[in-house]
Amino acid sequence: MDFLAGFTALQIAVALAAALGASFVRGLTGFGMAILLVPVLALALPPVAAVVLGNGLSLLIGLTELPRLVRESERSAWTISALVVLATPLGLAALVATGADMARLVIALIACSAFAAILLLRRSGAVPGRLVTGIVGIVSGLMTGYAGMPGPPVVPYYAGRALPRVTIKASMLLIFTIAAAAGLVAAGWMGLLRADLALFALLLLPVILVGNRLGLMVSGQISDPVWRTAVGVVLGAAALGALARLY
Repeated sequence: MDFLAGFTALQIAVALAAALGASFVRGLTGFGMAILLVPVLALALPPVAAVVLGNGLSLLIGLTELPRLVRESERSAWTISALVVLATPLGLAALVATGADMARLVIALIACSAFAAILLLRRSGAVPGRLVTGIVGIVSGLMTGYAGMPGPPVVPYYAGRALPRVTIKASMLLIFTIAAAAGLVAAGWMGLLRADLALFALLLLPVILVGNRLGLMVSGQISDPVWRTAVGVVLGAAALGALARLY
């Protein structure tokens, strides 16, 4: 455990608690792990480290579900994922060039944007046009690099449509898994992927697996309207929490 020497007891405790709570929400709603996890980690760690650690955790848990996500997701998820991969390095470069206080403000605003977007009226299940899909992919990639949060444009793209819950969750999680991989590759290319962060993510893997499993169990017991309400509540809570942390 020598690699933990670079972290304080408080930082480790915050990471454990945030990982458990955020992974539970992920299992329940199909998203929310990065939206909830990164702002909390950014209080205890430098913003760049928080984003890298968040991406590491998202990738690890996504890999454990990858066959199911590929099987159940909508084809649009692959288009969005490709654009995310292209745009992620630009977002990470912007994060490195930004001061810590400004980065925390932008991360909070990103969390708020997800809640605002989900308030839009529910649309049909048809796939939006290429322009909308393209914008969602590019913005999601920029947010992945800058804040470790690909979700704000992706969640309303899927959850705001009349699709089966299984398809919504699988599509979002497939994108988030690929986005996390893109974020880590970009971080490694820029020399930001520290060995201690990678090992810390591995240490937290059992915690996020437990939290995710508990969330899946609860999700299987609730109706679709209740699930959609939970999506809105989670986004709203993340937005309020992110703003509160700025003061």
